[in-house]
Amino acid sequence: MTDDSSRAFVPGHVTGFFSVHDADDPEQTGSRGAGLTLSDGVTVEVEPAAETSMQLNDESAAVEAVTRVLSALDVEARVTATTDLPVGAGFGVSGATALGTALAANRVFDCGRSENELTTIAHAAEVEAGTGLGDVVAQARGGVPIRLDPGAPEYNRLDGVPGRTRVEYLTLGERSTSAVLSGDTDRLSKVGVDRLVELVEEPTLPTLMESSREFAREADLLTPEVESVLADVREEGGEAAMAMLGETVFALGNGLSRAGYDAETCETHPAGATLRMG
Repeated sequence: MTDDSSRAFVPGHVTGFFSVHDADDPEQTGSRGAGLTLSDGVTVEVEPAAETSMQLNDESAAVEAVTRVLSALDVEARVTATTDLPVGAGFGVSGATALGTALAANRVFDCGRSENELTTIAHAAEVEAGTGLGDVVAQARGGVPIRLDPGAPEYNRLDGVPGRTRVEYLTLGERSTSAVLSGDTDRLSKVGVDRLVELVEEPTLPTLMESSREFAREADLLTPEVESVLADVREEGGEAAMAMLGETVFALGNGLSRAGYDAETCETHPAGATLRMG
């Protein structure tokens, strides 16, 4: 039995710092780290189709993680995703689209999977596609997630910073997640684990932002353009950091606009990925 269509909303996710943890099993592969989920996100609609196809913001798109999700559920569908977030700039759009597809397809095709099972399918699809390691589990949780252990729900542990905040973001360009993740990540991961220890000892938003700035600097991921924006925000007394992995700056409150930048505005998302009614 199938419904005509189903929709899901998945929050965007910016990572402040992370460490890479590989395993033979994609469900156990993932990252540790922390970031913010955003009220700006991705809405995904799934409807049965004779052949799988996908659109992102009214244009044909090929998101490998989405194709893998549908294959894992053994269904063919038309997937329509819409978002105001920049694509390829560190907002977890690929992970959000994969998770939204899993949630909506499960309802449309009456697959009978649980939330953890669907999150696992989407997480493994992202890992195998090489487009992300920790976005999906963070987006399923919402809030300000701390990823204590890597992998899908059966293996990971999540905590969170208890707080909500207004968020501003400014995108300066794209950066390939897969290009960074396919390189040598040993140094990056050591720095990421150190920053995680800091945040766990003091789980506050200011600590998250400070740890994120230190990570970008020590992992040698800062570009001159991003560094300049961060300096401007700090000069105005604001809290900002670089989104991993993208040429994007995110700030708490009105940090970017106070520093004179024309930034997009949203807030942290309290609930995580959800099905839409109707």
